[in-house]
Amino acid sequence: MAITAALVKELRDSTGAGMMDSKKALTETNGDMEAAVDWLRTKGLAKAAKKSGRTAAEGLVAVAVDGNKGVAVEVNSETDFVGKNAEFQEMVGGIAKVALGVDDVDALNSADMGGKTVAEVVTAKVATIGENMSVRRMSSLEGDVVVSYVHNSVTAGMGKIGVLVALSGGDEALGKQIAMHIAAVNPAALSEADLDAAVVEKEKQVQMDIARESGKPEAVIEKMIVGRMKKFIAESTLLNQSFVVNPDLTVEAAAKEAGATITGFIRLEVGEGIEVVKEDFAAEVAKVSQG
Repeated sequence: MAITAALVKELRDSTGAGMMDSKKALTETNGDMEAAVDWLRTKGLAKAAKKSGRTAAEGLVAVAVDGNKGVAVEVNSETDFVGKNAEFQEMVGGIAKVALGVDDVDALNSADMGGKTVAEVVTAKVATIGENMSVRRMSSLEGDVVVSYVHNSVTAGMGKIGVLVALSGGDEALGKQIAMHIAAVNPAALSEADLDAAVVEKEKQVQMDIARESGKPEAVIEKMIVGRMKKFIAESTLLNQSFVVNPDLTVEAAAKEAGATITGFIRLEVGEGIEVVKEDFAAEVAKVSQG
């Protein structure tokens, strides 16, 4: 695979590594971005402990709560401009309310919304606004107390990041603080038991490779890994993270102090995990001139 300047720049921007190191990492891994990040970390040239997906798609996330149930829905558009459109916002808010009565995206697209299915409503809006859009995903959550929060909301209940928190005990004020923490820190899971085993194993292998670069004996390395993985799990799981409101406590301890237990959370960010292939400017111009 050709290692382009754009690819090198992207790796530099995401890891803080130098240009030559970034180029070498991409060369060694045949242009695989994730493998290149791990290669840089192994060599001690990058600090990125977790790689966030590149956010390319636009649109809005809307949250809605009814009693002990909450939903978060992501509706994508082509440009950020549409997210500020009142018609689009009204549609997204309506879709979130419909989502309270269904269990998944397929059911949501087929659900009734004012005499039409949600899919038909979206299609009609594509025609009037003139931009492609789609209901990408939804997640729901139930609990004794369910609290929603939208980070940098463009209007009530919708913005770029939507969070739901379910509590047993506690109140809305506590839930809001925890939801704000989730929006800012983006935990991978609620607890260690909820972490993806493949992610944990991959991190362990990276840490083993980093430790072996130091040339220390295997017995010493094994002890080092125990400590490093404990730190990784603490930083990746909501219950074990330092609470942004009071860093002296973990989120779990802060909730317990307030008489609550966190039973679940959802965090949706617009465009999360979507990658859009971008041509370099010269290639784009060449394509237009040939057409």
